[in-house]
This record gives sequence, C-alpha cells and structure tokens, in this order.
Amino acid sequence: MTASKTILITGGAGFIGSALARHLIEESGHRVVVLDALTYAGNLSSLAPVSGSDRFRFVRGDICDRALVESLIADVRPDIIAHLAAESHVDRSIDGPAAFIETNIVGTFTMLSAATDYWRALPEADKAGFRFHHISTDEVFGALGDEGFFTETSPYDPRSPYSASKAGSDHLVSAWHHTYGLPTLVTNCSNNYGPYHFPEKLIPLMIIKCLAGEPLPVYGRGDNIRDWLFVDDHVRALRTVFEKGVAGQSYMVGGNNERTNLQVVEVICDTLDGIEPRADGRSYREQISFVADRPGHDFRYAIDASKLQSELGWAPRENFESGMARTIRWYLDNRDWWRDILSGRYRGERLGIAKSA
Repeated sequence: MTASKTILITGGAGFIGSALARHLIEESGHRVVVLDALTYAGNLSSLAPVSGSDRFRFVRGDICDRALVESLIADVRPDIIAHLAAESHVDRSIDGPAAFIETNIVGTFTMLSAATDYWRALPEADKAGFRFHHISTDEVFGALGDEGFFTETSPYDPRSPYSASKAGSDHLVSAWHHTYGLPTLVTNCSNNYGPYHFPEKLIPLMIIKCLAGEPLPVYGRGDNIRDWLFVDDHVRALRTVFEKGVAGQSYMVGGNNERTNLQVVEVICDTLDGIEPRADGRSYREQISFVADRPGHDFRYAIDASKLQSELGWAPRENFESGMARTIRWYLDNRDWWRDILSGRYRGERLGIAKSA
C-alpha cells in the first residue's frame, strides 16, 4: 500500500481537479490541499462531498500570484503537486486568448519556479519522492486523419489559442526537468466527461438543452471525432501516474471510445428518450440543428494509452455507454447544481465565433 502523501491540486475546484480531490479523499489515505481562484469554472459545490474531511483543505488563490504560491507550498509541504489549473475551453480561447496565455503559460511558469525552489531545499529522502505532475491535453498534438493515434512521441501541432497555450506549458515542464532536474510528470488526456462538468462543454450542454426544449447546435456536419474518457477513469490514471510513474516521463490517457460529435448528441437524445421522455412523446433528436463550424476545429483526436496500461497497470473501467448512462443520470438527479451555474454569468450561449483577438 502506498504511504500517505500530501497532494496539492491546483485548479481543484474545476471539473477534473474536483474529481481528483473527491477520489483521493474517498479512495486513498492521501491528504489533499486544493488551490483554486474560483473563476467561472471553479465551483466549491463540486468539493462539498469531501469538504468535511480532516484530510482536506481549500485555499482560494491564483497560480500567477508567486508570493501566495510560495507561502502555500512552504506551509503544506506537498509530496505531489498535481497541476490542473488552466483555462480549458477552445471557444473561450478564440474569444479571449489573453487569459489563456496568462493562466496556462505564466501560471505554469510560476508554479514550476516555486516548486523548484521548494524541491531544492528538501532533505534528500523527500527530494527523491517529490513529483510535479502537469495535466495536459491531447489537443496539443493538433488533428489526426481517419487513422492513427497520438502517442508520447507525437509531434506538437496546436491549432487554437487554447491548445497553443497548453503546448507552451508542456514545453516549460519539460524544460524545467531537463534544465533544473525537477522531477516532473506529464499526462495528456482525451476529452473527459462525467458528473460536475461545467455546462459550456458539449455533453452537459446538450443534456441541459434537451431538457429545456432548446435546439441542440452541432458544429458543421457533426463528423468531428473525439476519444471520450470518463472522468473517474482519468483521475484513477492520474493517481497511478503520480504514485508509480517515472520522473521525466509523459503518459497518454485515453478511454478508447471514439465517437463523432453527432453520435454523442444522438446517444444523449436516445438515452433521455428512454428515461425522461419529452412531454409530446417525440424524440429529442428532433431538436438537433447544425450550425457553422468554429474556426480551427480539429477533425479527430485519438489516444494510444498502451504505455500507461503496460508499464503502470491502468485501464479504463467505463465504456462510452456505461459512462454516458451514469453522466446523464447525474445531471437529472443534480439539477440544482447546474441551475445555480446557469443563473450566473454563463447561460448556454454560443462562444468562439471568430473575431479579432
């Protein structure tokens, strides 16, 4: 059994970060400290299930605030920094790229610098066990054609301000390992879905629009393909990597569930037809509409996670059908969670229509 560690999670009130915090408190003996600025996508209610644990602590703050980051690291003395804080929505990056440069590049630099100073001062035994784990995306590799998969050796080819900023942060992490010796880990994941997902993302947005009787806007012809990864499987992978991974290595994390965007929306419609049918008895599929594609929309992403599976023993537990059933049921059972979000600044409007930066 792995010894109890202190895990500092940046962005831990976001979708994946909060899932990691809940998993670690509920399924391990690790101590968890969450640092989150609580921007639009951060939500303390996503941490409510574990907020009462004596192994959990929340700190509100910005990863770009060097003094705060240094003070927090010195205070909590983490064994692992799981760096998830990021601006992550492609459409928002088209509308406002500056925030992505600031958080994803400058913020990662701030975290790396503070972590390096902390790591250098550790006793040798603690130094050997420390890890800076940077959580990234498959979008840094650009787009695939009809065949092939992204691997740990795929060339970087980002196509949006979001993916370019994440690619930059990946390169910074690599540079800090090779230049300063910081023991880093990088994971690049495919599209996540599951409970507590912010409603601007495809799957929760379509579930909510179905229930509201609104049109379901699908970009282009809906033939863009993504590999879908259930968030609980992803956070199990993250834990596996920071407990067992080799410093300086990167690992791909995918669900092996390729679907077109249209297929995803149709699964949502068909599932809701069965468990919460429309009052008029018609299918939710009738709400599907096709809209102009967004700029720089990558055609296909797909992950080869064989390194993670063969070297560290991780494998996804959910297939797309079982994960989607769990996800849709959660949104039906937790309407107060997403209604609170929709009552604020974000109301499901379209983002990412091309305009000047």
